[in-house]
Amino acid sequence: MKTAADILPGIIEFRHNLHRIPELAGHETLTQKAIRARLEPLNLEVLAPFLGTDTVALLHGRGPGRNVTLRADIDALKNTENTGVEYASVHPGMMHACGHDAHTAMVMGAAEILASRREEFSGSIRFVWQPGEENQSMGRELIAAGALENPKADLVTALHGMPGLPVGMLGCRTGAIMASCAHFKVTVHGKSGHSSRPHQAIDPVLAASAMVVELQSIVSRRINPQHAAVLSVCRIAGGDIANVIPDEVVLEGTARSLDPHDDAILETGFREIVESVARAHGVTVDIDYHLGYPVTLNRPEATELARQVIRRTFGEAGYTELPESSMAAEDFAYYLQRYPGVYVKLGTGENCPALHNSKFDFPDEALKVGIEYLVEFALAALR
Repeated sequence: MKTAADILPGIIEFRHNLHRIPELAGHETLTQKAIRARLEPLNLEVLAPFLGTDTVALLHGRGPGRNVTLRADIDALKNTENTGVEYASVHPGMMHACGHDAHTAMVMGAAEILASRREEFSGSIRFVWQPGEENQSMGRELIAAGALENPKADLVTALHGMPGLPVGMLGCRTGAIMASCAHFKVTVHGKSGHSSRPHQAIDPVLAASAMVVELQSIVSRRINPQHAAVLSVCRIAGGDIANVIPDEVVLEGTARSLDPHDDAILETGFREIVESVARAHGVTVDIDYHLGYPVTLNRPEATELARQVIRRTFGEAGYTELPESSMAAEDFAYYLQRYPGVYVKLGTGENCPALHNSKFDFPDEALKVGIEYLVEFALAALR
């Protein structure tokens, strides 16, 4: 029987190798190759890809029973690495700034240990290495493709690194742990003209400016003040020179909440305000509003199981109840919409650079804790 200590040196090396070859959503071919090569000696049922660059593998126990699914995301980000580590990215403009290299390595570590303990449980454990979490929410596509059926997942879990939490500390909470995220793009169409004769133009800049201001009333006046929601216009683009009113202006941003009902209020309010402001200014608009990530909602029973496993494995000092939800988003939400489960945070250090920062590097010291959590959660769920 293997232990986390036994496999840790190899898992650290595996993570470092993945860190060197970051790949963007849907293009994780080298990452997939590395994952599948490492699985070969484990005698698992490795399935054909569902989406091209995913890997799904099944470990069967000593007899029939329930299924537990452990999931990792594998994609990287558009960012130029500035960590200074010797295993830094060799792919220009791409890096593992969100720790998906570590998520991949921890699920691999769990697979290696559990494969050596298959006689200890009945049922099956599914290992999922999912592409395209960043911006593409390909978890939704993987679920729709049936990757968690045959056998149907009875319980799912995933880990994510959390800067600000002590290295190796595990934390979760019941209910909303991550926010929803809708991306929007509004193209405001006006009529170009000279800046000295605005009366002969239809000014999309003025209309877009009014939209930015009025959109802020949605959260302050339509959302329950005891609920969390945020709408941010993050990009405004229009015009090329200082004395010409442009034909069009583009607004882009995100809207987030911790309640599916509030997601509907945000979208309805967004469309109503943009369209009414457009009419008032005599412009036309094209609206693209897409809820790419629903709220990540931890189920009560699964969350309590995670608490019990963590406290039993690491003691009271190894667990913290997260006091608040994050307003960031995560496509593991799609797993939790369909299957009971829990999303758990793993501390990467109080002074660790933020996720998506060019200096972020997941600490190797936390890998062992993550692996042991995944192993013990799977075994507890199948007992």
